[in-house]
Amino acid sequence: MTVEQNVLQPGGAAKHQQTFLNQLREITGINDIQVLQQALKDSNGNLELAVAFLTAKNAKVPQQEEATYYQTALPGNDRYISVGSQADTNVIDLTGDDKDDLQRAIALSLEESNRAFRETGITDEEQAISRVLEASIAENKASLKRTHPEVWSDSPNPYDRKRQDNCPVGLKNVGNTCWFSAVIQSLFNLLEFRRLVLNFNPPANAQDLPRNQKEHRNLPFMRELRYLFALLVGSKRKYVDPSRAVEILKDAFKSNDSQQQDVSEFTHKLLDWLEDAFQIKAEEERDGEKPKNPMVELFYGRFLAVGVLEGKKFENTEMFGQYPLQVNGFKDLHECLEAAMIEGEIESLHSENSAKSGQEHWFTELPPVLTFELSRFEFNQALGRPEKIHNKLEFPPILYLDRYMHKNREITRIKRDEIKRLKEYLTVLQQRLERYLSYGSGPKRFPLVDVLQYALEFASSKPVCTSPVDDLGASAPSSGTLPAQTSPSTIDQQGPSSSDVPSTSPVQRSVIHKPFTQSRIPPDLPMHPAPRHITEEELSVLEGCLHRWRTEVENDTRDLQESISRIHRTIELMYSDKTMVQVPYRLHAVLVHEGQANAGHYWAYIYDHHQNRWMKYNDISVTKSTWEELERDSFGGYRNASAYCLMYINDKEQYLIQEEFNKETGQILLGMDTLPSDLRDYVKEDNKRFEKELEEWDAELAQKAQQEKLLSQIPRAPAPSPAPVQAGEPEYLEQPSRTDLSKHLKEDSVQAINKALAEQEDRGPEAIMDTAIKLEYARLLKLAQEDPPPECDYRLRHAIVYFIQNQAPKKIIERTLLEQFGDHNLSFDERCRNIMKVAQAKLEMIKPDEVNMEEYERWHQDYRNFRETTMFLMVGLDFFQKKSYMEALLYLIYAYQNNKELLSKGPYRGHDEELISHYRRECLLKLNEHAAALFESGDDQEVNNGLIIMNELIVPCLPLLLVDEMEEKDIVAVEDMRNRWCSYLGQEMEPNLQEKLTDFLPKLLDCSTEIKGFNDPPKLPSYSTHELCERYARIMMSLSRTPADGR
Repeated sequence: MTVEQNVLQPGGAAKHQQTFLNQLREITGINDIQVLQQALKDSNGNLELAVAFLTAKNAKVPQQEEATYYQTALPGNDRYISVGSQADTNVIDLTGDDKDDLQRAIALSLEESNRAFRETGITDEEQAISRVLEASIAENKASLKRTHPEVWSDSPNPYDRKRQDNCPVGLKNVGNTCWFSAVIQSLFNLLEFRRLVLNFNPPANAQDLPRNQKEHRNLPFMRELRYLFALLVGSKRKYVDPSRAVEILKDAFKSNDSQQQDVSEFTHKLLDWLEDAFQIKAEEERDGEKPKNPMVELFYGRFLAVGVLEGKKFENTEMFGQYPLQVNGFKDLHECLEAAMIEGEIESLHSENSAKSGQEHWFTELPPVLTFELSRFEFNQALGRPEKIHNKLEFPPILYLDRYMHKNREITRIKRDEIKRLKEYLTVLQQRLERYLSYGSGPKRFPLVDVLQYALEFASSKPVCTSPVDDLGASAPSSGTLPAQTSPSTIDQQGPSSSDVPSTSPVQRSVIHKPFTQSRIPPDLPMHPAPRHITEEELSVLEGCLHRWRTEVENDTRDLQESISRIHRTIELMYSDKTMVQVPYRLHAVLVHEGQANAGHYWAYIYDHHQNRWMKYNDISVTKSTWEELERDSFGGYRNASAYCLMYINDKEQYLIQEEFNKETGQILLGMDTLPSDLRDYVKEDNKRFEKELEEWDAELAQKAQQEKLLSQIPRAPAPSPAPVQAGEPEYLEQPSRTDLSKHLKEDSVQAINKALAEQEDRGPEAIMDTAIKLEYARLLKLAQEDPPPECDYRLRHAIVYFIQNQAPKKIIERTLLEQFGDHNLSFDERCRNIMKVAQAKLEMIKPDEVNMEEYERWHQDYRNFRETTMFLMVGLDFFQKKSYMEALLYLIYAYQNNKELLSKGPYRGHDEELISHYRRECLLKLNEHAAALFESGDDQEVNNGLIIMNELIVPCLPLLLVDEMEEKDIVAVEDMRNRWCSYLGQEMEPNLQEKLTDFLPKLLDCSTEIKGFNDPPKLPSYSTHELCERYARIMMSLSRTPADGR
């Protein structure tokens, strides 16, 4: 639903005017549609003459332009108009010295373009949409051919792709189609629009169709859109594939270009195609009456253009669809609308004899679904490329449009005049306040109240009778003399001296070469400057004046601030009376873009009107959201994300969001019950295929389990003894079990037993064991209570230390100690064997209800996880210090994820989260820089290697950094990495590099925070407890000596 104005005469030129306007815009760089239309009209449709007129040096817009600017749309063609445009008088000169060559090139370009249109019958706008679709399909096919392993990827388990309860269904990104998902989901969640699509019936005389290319395109697309909507309603899948609908769109056009196009053009075209499809049906069903198109009734409105042109008043009624709004220079949506509704000098509207021109727009009929298109892109003429506007723009969840309605024009004009008067007064008050808050005439200015306070403090300071230099010389201690040639300026530069100089000597001091921090200020030196001479009377008068002036200034400042606040409040409430809150529109959807002008990622926030909450639709991921998250991502000014399209719906038209009811029973229809019979059958067939996937997966798992059971029953030959491991190089094995760990505790147990025997040599084994356990517990308790240096972690020495610090139940600790002393490793001599048997007997006597064994196992599993996390961290940090960042990354990722899970159970369950986060972040940043350097080299092999690093290591890890919104440093790091690659967009490069960059950037800019499953974790070395503590200490010590950047 483009918003254009028909100023050309009916016929061939009028039919394809948008093609010509697009060509003029591309050639000249002029975006103002009024200027382009006027040039095309003045040249009688001759594109070459129109280009020559627009590109002529110092070209001026003819006087007829204003007349055309306010011209009413031709009868029958008032659907396409221009809203809120202004003529650009600064026409760009593109001719230079090679004007003839340029004109010849332009003529050839236009001739080629016209010939292509005559041969294919396809407009440039349609070809642009085709380029987007072809790029998407090509990307999808290419992605199927990729064989590089990912750090994490979609699980082949179909249960991971199963829809949970009644969670909304997502749309698969089939290759740069996030824009398609955002638009389709926003429309699908309009229940009235959904009903129209689902209940669309092809024309009865479909056998005679397609009669033309438009019908050949629209009817198949409507069929696929119905299927897609039906799957979104009743599918058992977590997300569905829209490839068939995208393929239909792609096949409708022919183009060899794959450049990206503005997604708003797709939105326009999509709704145009739907409108055309419904128009075919409407024309078939009419009975002599003018056919009604439900798409037009849903998305189109009308406004009245009231204006003055050279003293003559005019009124024109015009139709609009998506309403374009400029963002630059405005702080909120109402300011954008005010600027779009008023053009030119509106003061002349009420005067009869004025040469000034201007116009106002007043809505006469608002559509049920009102869409605002936010213009967040502008062409940078200096750089020769489009740029995105990141300015913050606020918009409300409820928008009252009464002030823009034609029926309220008189009261709105009064209020606008009042607001204008208040703003002028507000400007004066703000200027006055600024003089109080920034007082002074120099480059540095301060609040006047502070200046007066400083003056008061100076006047009240204790007076001194000598200069600061003389005062220091009289009281400084002696330690030598200063040569007589030393100048006062040198003394000033050297600062105060600590030498001891006799009072009879001249003012000369020796130079003391000490750092500033070692200097000592004499105790009698005033901390602030003070007046030399001031009488009590003078001080009294001065203090009285300064106090009085300060009070006056404080009162004046407060009065100004209160007046400014009152005026702001008056302006805010100007339209809050009952008569101006009768046309409420509720925010239904916000379509967001993150990235730069040439590349980025799209997603949508859509309001669930029945659950009263916001949902985030990000391709396959559909998650609950909040207004706060929407604000952060949509308003702009934070990161590179901002809204580019706002969809409001009439809050009084409940049919837009109302569920269907069964006409017989009155029950609400939900899910599959809302589908026509043909679509219900279609969805059932798809669900059967998915259920078959689930059954095949279950059968495959059962078969694997049976095979493993049979293999386990086959007797195995004894395994050969392992080859000796070279010293210093740990063998990579699975982490040791608790039984393996107990071997490392043998020495501790023997020491405790020996101490107990020394204390109670004549006692029996049971008494000695009790004493040994108490001694061992006391030792471990002391370790748990100590505050060790960073390189020591006593939790690694013993599980009991870990349990004590995390307040494990007493029974868990007691059983763990009994297991330590009942371990078979203590059977090496008679005394220890007797104690071992006593401990084992006590273990057998423990009743099931005394110790919860599930809880016991959980605590020991947590400790094993803690040791494993430590190993991941150590290996990752070791690789990082060796600058092996690719190897370090995976270990640090697993260290962070495991550690985060541990810390969720208690603050002493894991390691310092900030430390692991820092090195994980640094690792990604260094890999990103390395990949960027490879890309900049231009060598094909190195470019590919750089993109492999990005696609297989960096991009999959970004959701891990974005998932925790409290980690500001991680979010900043992600933005730095993205900006590094977005900076290439404005640079000249080989076409193959440009193609690879265009293919890669949408993946990098994808804002999805869905964390997918990792592959198997990397293998870990097997260390004894002693080796583990030793290596941990060495790694931590090396970090303190050579901290990474930013630590």
